[in-house]
Amino acid sequence: MKVAIIGAGNVGKALATSITRAGHDVTLAAKNPANAEAAAREIGANAAGSSAAAAADAELVILAVPFVGAAEEVASDIRNEVAGKTVIDVTNPLKPDYSGLATDDSSAAEEFQKLLPEASVVKAFNTIFAANQANPTPDIDGFVAGDDDKAKQMVISLVDSMGFKPLDVGPLRAARFLEGMAYINIGLNAQNGWDWTSAWKLER
Repeated sequence: MKVAIIGAGNVGKALATSITRAGHDVTLAAKNPANAEAAAREIGANAAGSSAAAAADAELVILAVPFVGAAEEVASDIRNEVAGKTVIDVTNPLKPDYSGLATDDSSAAEEFQKLLPEASVVKAFNTIFAANQANPTPDIDGFVAGDDDKAKQMVISLVDSMGFKPLDVGPLRAARFLEGMAYINIGLNAQNGWDWTSAWKLER
């Protein structure tokens, strides 16, 4: 699968590492192209000079950028290139002061769907910290939410190929709860000095 990852920070690099390891063709892009090039060299992936260039040749596009402050710009950059494609939103829309989520009665994923109306947005990976994203294990659930069944199955296949245990949690609006779960886990690690490897798993 050809996968474009927009964002070369901790999350973008972690996902690029495990997705490349799973045998997929990964291209990284970042606001600063030099960051994407450096990360790609380290991982053994490809780099593109812009978000639009990365998305143009991809079957699936992953958004690994800060939601607050970057969502609208990135969506504008890639809107034409992702028409008819699957887009994974991995973001958590934290307020700048970390006092809560910035989306009120919505989710980052639903907002991206509004910004990218011709794409099929799916929520995934946001409940998994970067350390675990880089080192998948079936002991960690990969929750997936989306409204387009074909797009969701594509993401479930990717999650499974990486080594996580995929779990379909329903429509895209379920992303609101996934983002809340991530917020709780972030708070627990920050308050207790944990090592940022705790993860959600549904016992079943």
